[in-house]
Amino acid sequence: AMKITTRHENWPLRDSFSISRGSKTSVDVIIAEIEDTGASGIGECVPYPRYGETIEQTLLDISSMGNSHASELKRDSLRDHFPANAARNAVDCALWHLESRQIGKEVWEIAHLPPPKPVLGACSLSLEEPYKLAQSAEAQSNFPLLKIKLGDDLVVESVRAVRDACPSNRLIVDANEAWTADSLTRYLPKLAKLGVEMIEQPLPASDDEFLENFDSEIPLCADESFHLGSDLERLINRYEVFNIKLDKTGGLTEAISLAQQIHSAGKKIMIGSMMATSYSLSPALLLAHYASYVDLDSSIWLLEDHPNGVKFIDGVLYPADRSFWG
Repeated sequence: AMKITTRHENWPLRDSFSISRGSKTSVDVIIAEIEDTGASGIGECVPYPRYGETIEQTLLDISSMGNSHASELKRDSLRDHFPANAARNAVDCALWHLESRQIGKEVWEIAHLPPPKPVLGACSLSLEEPYKLAQSAEAQSNFPLLKIKLGDDLVVESVRAVRDACPSNRLIVDANEAWTADSLTRYLPKLAKLGVEMIEQPLPASDDEFLENFDSEIPLCADESFHLGSDLERLINRYEVFNIKLDKTGGLTEAISLAQQIHSAGKKIMIGSMMATSYSLSPALLLAHYASYVDLDSSIWLLEDHPNGVKFIDGVLYPADRSFWG
């Protein structure tokens, strides 16, 4: 019979990482391992306080899925019976991995996706004073695409500092809900001049009706506002780019269908993840061929990651070894 075990792991970062909501020096992940008829599959998730998730509750949710709902532990019925959250993501990814182990095929083959290949990734710069940002940017200037984490303070100065340090790098910025409609309108022309090509989640998720048919000179990306296909209709005239994260969609199964919906709607896709290990990055990377932006850079922030995991070198994300996941 199918058996689920869970564990909580804490992985230290090599440096403190800050966004507008706060800082962290390590990441908490939860692993779900599903065993069935001699094979086992692993899925990882990151409970996210912004979405009301805790480590304790996520561990409980996963265990209860295994104890009381063993018959529903199939990828399609998961979506019908459990909410889209971190817990469901871990179980969904573990089920994909389990099946790939049982039948000896890669996850991408079972999912009818192209094989993962090296892809350009965004390198995040932690929220810091402008002069420190410039130093970080210079240190990472071998990454062609830089993503600057911003608050609602010294925004233009911060971006200018990075631009001066890295005249030819591509720049995107992420406000993590820190701006107001007023500050967005004020920053846009200046950031456009500095060559910012995309702004992620400028306003709080509860305020983005301001963006309905708003004419932004820089494409805007929905992250905290956007979880599921059911959000797409509401947001389609507010954003050009949609950030898919498996912890928000509740797994790879939903994420694949979501990527297809966004693609069909003629909008752009960003593939992201919470700060996590290669067990989270590997399933997310399977969607990279749909994406205009791939933001899966945790491996350079972790003090160490799993051996044979995803590598991020000079701006290129290299998929994990075939033996690692899938």
